[in-house]
Amino acid sequence: MSRIGKKPITVPSGVNVAVSGCKVDVSGPLGKLSWSVPAAVAVAESDDKKCVVVSRASERKDASAMQGLARALIANMVEGVSSGFQRRLEVYGTGYSCEVKGATFNLNVGFMGRGGKDKPQFRIAIPDGLEVVVEVPASRGDTDPAKFLVKGCDKQMVGQFAAEVRKIRPPEPYKGKGIRYEGEYVRRKQGKALAGR
Repeated sequence: MSRIGKKPITVPSGVNVAVSGCKVDVSGPLGKLSWSVPAAVAVAESDDKKCVVVSRASERKDASAMQGLARALIANMVEGVSSGFQRRLEVYGTGYSCEVKGATFNLNVGFMGRGGKDKPQFRIAIPDGLEVVVEVPASRGDTDPAKFLVKGCDKQMVGQFAAEVRKIRPPEPYKGKGIRYEGEYVRRKQGKALAGR
């Protein structure tokens, strides 16, 4: 039996969960999400509409795994529409900067031959359902980074967008320049030392 899958999901006030066949719709103050449940599991609401229970259709091992997966995804949907998810990133490097203009996230991370004066090196379209908030627009040296926040109600979309932005310039091991998650440990290497004579 799946220890995660058998736990009921508590539905907070202000969140509505609607189950119709194999489709689950969750709506709340921050948005609306929907997901199609696999055939190996079944989702049912309690009579008082205060919790959701995920059960499996058979005793097969893959059905147990699907039960735990379905329960975790529905719990993330409930949490997303009620309190939301966020990922904070930091941009280290002299002259590196970021800004939001309309539905576009502009990023300058030290690539030669890209952009130009007053032109960002990367223009990234912000998907619907996500919000990017710039907290510190430009980095100062290698110790005071630029900071921005990605937030939304869909956990997968928030994580995917943050990973795609980080992939543009991952942190390098010598000076630590690049884009990293807040609190991420970057293993540093010692640079070449000149031999003394």
